[in-house]
Amino acid sequence: MTTKKKVITKDDIVSKYMEEVLEKGQKPKSVYHFTKENDFTEAEFYAFFGTLEGLEKEIFRLFFENTVNLLHKNEEYQQYDMKNKMLSFYFTFFEILTANRSYVLQSLKIDRNPIKNLVQLTTLRNSFKEYVSEILTDDYRLEQEKFQKFQEKAIQESSWLQLMLTIKFWMEDESAAFEKTDIFIEKSVNASFELMNVAPMNHLIDFGKFLFKEKVHSR
Repeated sequence: MTTKKKVITKDDIVSKYMEEVLEKGQKPKSVYHFTKENDFTEAEFYAFFGTLEGLEKEIFRLFFENTVNLLHKNEEYQQYDMKNKMLSFYFTFFEILTANRSYVLQSLKIDRNPIKNLVQLTTLRNSFKEYVSEILTDDYRLEQEKFQKFQEKAIQESSWLQLMLTIKFWMEDESAAFEKTDIFIEKSVNASFELMNVAPMNHLIDFGKFLFKEKVHSR
């Protein structure tokens, strides 16, 4: 009697890939080598991923997805303001990164060219920017509609830069339980929301509009 072969899942492929990178200290040479080493077929791989690079990007997106899923299980999270939602995201996201620290450090340092390593974060970047847009509240949104789109993009990009800086800090953090990273998160998020205070910007725009009108009427 033949034993029925286990159906391989997306999570199985992700786990096998992470294990191989950690154990061998390098990426698989190709989909062919990766599937052969792990006893499943290329067809099974391509059912979920188009390339190994796509798989690498998906791993970091899954870290993000797991973070958001955990946040939404907390009923109190929905009542938080934007700053506390962001703080909750950071602390939860870095708990997940810490649980997978060996892989994250290995994968983000595996190529001598740091730009090639950062390509893995492109899908995470898109997902994170969408998240920032979703939690953006009127407290941090300009009243003038024509400036809102520009402002939203600026907040998304600056938030992504802040996340990247925090990842870099965490990767270099040698403190027990990564306590310094926790302090860095709290201080940097608090500082960024101080800078995002839109009240002075709204006043400046109103003042600019007033000066423009006065100049036009004085002609």
